[in-house]
Amino acid sequence: MSSRYSRGYKAIILLGFVSLMGDIVYEGARGLIPSFLKYLGASASITGLAAGLGDSIGLGLRLISGLIADVTGRYWSLTFVGYGLIASIPLLSIAWSWPIAVILTITERVGKALRTPSRDTIISMVSKDVGAGKAFGMHEFLDQVGAILGPLIVSIVMFYTRGVYEYAFIVLAIPYTALIATLTYAYKNIGPIESTRKIKYGSFKPSSLNIKFWLYSSAILVNTLGLIPASLILYKASSIFLDEWIIPLIYLVIQAVDAPSAIVSGVLYDKIGLRILYLPLITSTIPSILVFIGAAHPIILASVIYGVIYGMQESVYRAVIATITSTEYRGTGYGIFNTLYGAGFLISGLVYGFMLDYSIPLLIVIAYTVSLQTVASILLSYSISIRS
Repeated sequence: MSSRYSRGYKAIILLGFVSLMGDIVYEGARGLIPSFLKYLGASASITGLAAGLGDSIGLGLRLISGLIADVTGRYWSLTFVGYGLIASIPLLSIAWSWPIAVILTITERVGKALRTPSRDTIISMVSKDVGAGKAFGMHEFLDQVGAILGPLIVSIVMFYTRGVYEYAFIVLAIPYTALIATLTYAYKNIGPIESTRKIKYGSFKPSSLNIKFWLYSSAILVNTLGLIPASLILYKASSIFLDEWIIPLIYLVIQAVDAPSAIVSGVLYDKIGLRILYLPLITSTIPSILVFIGAAHPIILASVIYGVIYGMQESVYRAVIATITSTEYRGTGYGIFNTLYGAGFLISGLVYGFMLDYSIPLLIVIAYTVSLQTVASILLSYSISIRS
């Protein structure tokens, strides 16, 4: 094994452990926040809006942070600031009202927006000798190990403290401290990261990214429009399972399936390319349908299938950008892609939330999701047909 090859693996593993610690903190909290907001007096509509707004802001701001990263070349600085804002999650332990809790949860999403394009660019740069699909798959695998441990830890704390939210959030300060220490160690070992050349402010134009990028990103936008968000799977689960500590375990199911899905799909992407994406597009119709059936077993099955899809989103969806964009516009490419990705989930959250509130017939739900995934598959086909 060459020294560059082994250094690439070491860098990916280090960054994976950073994300592992981060996911213990914020994914542990995300399975609990809906019921916590309810405990503080927030209505279901406020809870749903807070989740959708947080995710859309967190994803939408990636366009700006990606552009800033490419203009300044300060990938590590943005990564440090973004991970630092995860401190807002342990601070939920002292939130005395739902508006404060909403602000803290959105602050964490802003941090994710700041760090993600820069972190993904760093991964893409250090993975040249490893393979983008394998690198992002390995990173997502470690990321999801944390996403499994987080809900599990929170569920155990809630069970043994008989539902004391404050204890569940303050415990998350421990992995947060480990996160900052690991990130500092990773920076010292990897060193500064720069693209081939920094772009000048104002030099970006839509034509700076090729038509393959725009078709692919449009396909993913339409895909997310038709996929029910995890937050609404958990929302529906909360009306079926009455014990609060069970809901983080439903979220754990999603994360547990996500991890192996990420690594397997990442390897498959390196072998067969974009064609692997037909799988998540087609299966994205299933969770929405199962949720609207409205029973315990369909909810669990929906969580499992959603985990498979989400694992591919977090590994292959990201890896594609590394192979269809030039290095000088890669941070911007990730920013634009994530903005469209977030817009899709914001709209799907509003649409599916409306459908749940007003008990829209299952046939309409089926027609909605199947038609959108068909359009997404057509757009993907056009993207595949164009050579980079």
